[in-house]
Amino acid sequence: MEIEYGTAFKRQLQRLARRYRHIKSDLVPLINALESGETPGDQVVGCGRTVYKVRLKNSDNQKGKSGGYRVVYYLKTATSRSLVTIYSKSDQGDIETDELKRLLSEF
Repeated sequence: MEIEYGTAFKRQLQRLARRYRHIKSDLVPLINALESGETPGDQVVGCGRTVYKVRLKNSDNQKGKSGGYRVVYYLKTATSRSLVTIYSKSDQGDIETDELKRLLSEF
């Protein structure tokens, strides 16, 4: 399975890594699941594409998954997944559908 990292995802990951030192290790289980062909998370409707949002635990802040990260990924093809964006739930609420469509236009 091929994993592609979108521009917005890379930028957000870099920004979050300044505050959360363990963010990359927190992402490892998700990357492994995607590489093995799983589709974790809940499907986001209204985007016009097959998009999922996953809740991840933030090991740097002790709030569990509810105060953790949200990763949005796109099933590009049967063998390709694209990571669209990542954000901290403690920084931002739900991502708007219009914002998600704008981010998906990169793919």
